[in-house]
Amino acid sequence: MSSIRGVISLLFLITNTLFWSVPLYLLALLKLLSPSRRLQLHLLEGLNRLAMGWIGTNNLWIRAWIRPHWQVNVPDALKDGSARRRWWLVISNHRSWTDIFVLQYALHHRTPMPKFFLKRELIWVPVIGLAWWALEFPFMRRYSRERLANDPRLAERDRAATRRICERAGQSPMSIFNFVEGTRFTSGKHDQQQSPYTHLLRPRAGGSAQVISILGDRLSGILDATLDYRHASASFWEFLCGKGGDIHLDIVQRPVEPWMLNGDYHADAAYRERFQQWLNQVWKDKDARLSRAGHDIEQL
Repeated sequence: MSSIRGVISLLFLITNTLFWSVPLYLLALLKLLSPSRRLQLHLLEGLNRLAMGWIGTNNLWIRAWIRPHWQVNVPDALKDGSARRRWWLVISNHRSWTDIFVLQYALHHRTPMPKFFLKRELIWVPVIGLAWWALEFPFMRRYSRERLANDPRLAERDRAATRRICERAGQSPMSIFNFVEGTRFTSGKHDQQQSPYTHLLRPRAGGSAQVISILGDRLSGILDATLDYRHASASFWEFLCGKGGDIHLDIVQRPVEPWMLNGDYHADAAYRERFQQWLNQVWKDKDARLSRAGHDIEQL
């Protein structure tokens, strides 16, 4: 029975994506042919509304069909409508494709249009890869340390993509999501990294530092999201089948500290070290939250 539920969920998700992709592709084509950035921004606003419609419809499906056992704690700043007219950087640990649906479910109508840092390979995902491109999601390449050591210019490609999306983000409110570990958590990756954290991989600071330095005082804050799967399956298929279990999402608002606005992560070694130390402490706090048995949360 649960497998039938999963198949129906998958069919709904595909159908919903195809439904919203038709008008989205039409606007994307107009945007591609548009001669001015001003007109492109108007079309991008329409694209964002379509994407929010896709998220909203997914949320209705999740609430009515999946009926998940998700619990969330959000800061007071997100509990009034003004948060949707502000800029946010959202950082989170990463366990599964389910993470995206949990975060979108929790933050829909609480924050503006979400934009995720995505691996470059995901642009080839049928239908949604092109939609992400049209919506101006930042696509990032992942290079090994050996390749970067042999050709440091490769790193500039990711920095240019981040700089471009941040400069455009300054033109309208946006939530920029960054899974700063760079990949989904597995025990094998944890051991390979020799991660100092019990439940997390090592965080990467470069993308977040660049977002903060470019958006500057436009940012209302940093939303530190902790996804807890201790009593749940991280499998996306289990989620589609309604067997995902209890997932806890705890979001803490952190300030954009003044020192963060006055440095160049890639050119200033002292700034880079300070930012990495700050993020390491955030991850240490997150790891401690994941280790605690109790949760002070509200039911979604």
